[in-house]
Amino acid sequence: MKSVSNYWTRWIAKLKGPPLCRTEAQFRGELFTPDQLSRHARTLAASHHVGSHVGPDVLLARLERNEEVIRAFNGTILALDKTRRITPAAEWLIDNFYIIEEQIQMARLHLPKGYSRELPRLLDGHSAGVPRVYDIVIELIAHTDAQMDVGSLSAFVAAYQSVVSLKLGELWAIPIMCRLSLIDNLQCITSRLAIARKERDLAHSWVERLHEMAKTNPAQLIVVVAEMAKSEIPLTSSFVAEFCQCLSQHSTVLHFARTWLEQQLSEHGLSVEQLIHRESQMLAADQVSVSHCIASLRLLGAIDWKDFVESLSLVEATLRTDPAGIYPTMDFATRDRYRHVVEALARHGEMGEADVARKSTDLAAVASRAN
Repeated sequence: MKSVSNYWTRWIAKLKGPPLCRTEAQFRGELFTPDQLSRHARTLAASHHVGSHVGPDVLLARLERNEEVIRAFNGTILALDKTRRITPAAEWLIDNFYIIEEQIQMARLHLPKGYSRELPRLLDGHSAGVPRVYDIVIELIAHTDAQMDVGSLSAFVAAYQSVVSLKLGELWAIPIMCRLSLIDNLQCITSRLAIARKERDLAHSWVERLHEMAKTNPAQLIVVVAEMAKSEIPLTSSFVAEFCQCLSQHSTVLHFARTWLEQQLSEHGLSVEQLIHRESQMLAADQVSVSHCIASLRLLGAIDWKDFVESLSLVEATLRTDPAGIYPTMDFATRDRYRHVVEALARHGEMGEADVARKSTDLAAVASRAN
């Protein structure tokens, strides 16, 4: 038993310290239709309270710890006895680990130290202290089960901006925030998978002990069951499902251990069938979530982010109303220089970016009429 309990010690140590991510419920919310997503984006915009103060760069530290946890889980699973089955979600993580590693390195490349410190931050709620745009992306992921596409992302941001406009820097930060939040989601799933793996290993170990006792001294089986009762086994779906499956592969003499387990569960208003069904649902949900995360990470590299930002930028939309009609004919680099000037004026003045852009076109219109 000691070897099993120590099996995941190094991995569990990765989870110590401040929480790495939201809770499972926050990352796996109710799936929304496009209309529901738009309404949720508007509600989210109305509820966000932001500050412009410079804060600590929490996202880079979170990325580092996420990488540690995912890497440790991958290494531990690969070191398992090849006869032990692993869950479909764990298989997805192992088979696509190289993609996750690439995305982590890309995130680190596009998230230099201090990058996110200048972005508007949330002042309260479960995401207090993180950039507003990060929370926007997280909310989309939570209500689409990480199944992202450029259409849903654009629609969600547009709906948010129908209430509160985002800064140009926030729009440009969306690609990296998508990457970071998907990695964060994968880490949350990985953490849950590792805990479930530990519980399955524990169940397997207890069944092996029962089996060995049944072969050598069947009369002492009750002693092993008594030890189980004293050890306060986890009455979770992972433990129960694995325990019952392992028992079914051995002599019927061990089935009284299942009877004992059923009695323990009934005292908590549960049943073996309920937990096995719950485990089956969780396995399927985890596999889908991991596959969605991997597919969405792949998608990020295929999106034309220049078009994305320009199509959603209120500054861009305003500057395109240039009364002389010149701005829309400029190439991207030149338009981008104009937008940078708007950003700089807003940063050092009292007007917002959209107001600066509107003022500039108004002045251009006045000058045009004067000529």
